Amino acid sequence: MDAFFASVELLRYPQLKGLPVVIGGGRRRADDELSERHGGSQQVPVDAFPRLKDYVGRGVITTATYAARQFGVGSAMGLMKAARLCPQAIVLPVDFDEIRRYSRAFKDTIVELAPVMEDRGVDEVYIDVTEVPGGQREGGRSLARLIQRSIFERTGLTCSIGVAPNKLIAKMASEFNKPNGISIVYEHDVQSLIWPLACRKINGIGPKSDARLQALGIQTIGELAARERDWLIGQFGPATGAWMHAAAWGLDDRPVVTHSEPVSMSRETTFERDLHPRHDRSELGVIFTGLCERVAEDLQRKGYQGRTIGIKLRYDDFRSLTRDHTLPQPICDAGTIRQAAGQLLKRVPLDRRLRLLGVRVSSMVKSDGKSDIQSDIQSD
Repeated sequence: MDAFFASVELLRYPQLKGLPVVIGGGRRRADDELSERHGGSQQVPVDAFPRLKDYVGRGVITTATYAARQFGVGSAMGLMKAARLCPQAIVLPVDFDEIRRYSRAFKDTIVELAPVMEDRGVDEVYIDVTEVPGGQREGGRSLARLIQRSIFERTGLTCSIGVAPNKLIAKMASEFNKPNGISIVYEHDVQSLIWPLACRKINGIGPKSDARLQALGIQTIGELAARERDWLIGQFGPATGAWMHAAAWGLDDRPVVTHSEPVSMSRETTFERDLHPRHDRSELGVIFTGLCERVAEDLQRKGYQGRTIGIKLRYDDFRSLTRDHTLPQPICDAGTIRQAAGQLLKRVPLDRRLRLLGVRVSSMVKSDGKSDIQSDIQSD
């Protein structure tokens, strides 16, 4: 989906279309009060919206409109840093209920057209169109146009689609012509379309691996493909080295997985200011209880229970610490999660200010006790 979180907000505030808007920070209540004050969301004057230049805190950007991205603003960037790049940008909070609603709507639309779909989070899916009638027409472009049109008619939102022989290349292709674009990459296009790209464009090569590759004189995917497989294995180990070599040549045999079970569910928050465990005890207590309640809601909504309760703390010196405890029986109620997580707090040093606090439930089973554990879900 194109700038999904921001695009959902633009449905609420069409007067902001074409303007630099970032999503992140803030609280939904303040946004609701703004709408009430002006008699409805579409009646709020542009000048009344909060600006990035006035933001103070440690929030990060969830996403930004394409108008904001032209200033170098992007996802996961700190809002304070983004304010220096684009101070005039409007900043809006995330409405998770609306995000989930539109996420379900666009996925339901896709499944009606192409039922073999792998869910990759709120705004992204993989689709296997091998057996879809007409799925191969125009190299897949005909079906892609139908999907785009159907999603727009149902939600008012646009998406970008990459069509390729496998998930690895399709993921990269989906970024080629944003927003509302379609990109077709055939097997014989790998050298001309994929090799000139930076190695970071491969889903799975992160900042640390990319820095190591650059230190070895490897900037592009083509330069990575030029290295011998055994040499890459020697540099990065058997699994990673072999995978890098295959990825550089556009090889990927992963199937589209239509169902998987969660390993864990968690909630965490980074504070607007560092909080002291003693001086800010009441505020931290409210936040901590809220995190436990949200994890419990996630578990109950998805029909799961968990036996292992964990906490995560990040101190003002950026050190992180985790603790966990396994209970005799799986649970999913907020009170029990809060009690167990509170006991874990007694096992950690609380002599420094905190930047972040998190609660996690793992060792998951379906509420009927019949689930296998296969993959991981991170809720934030």
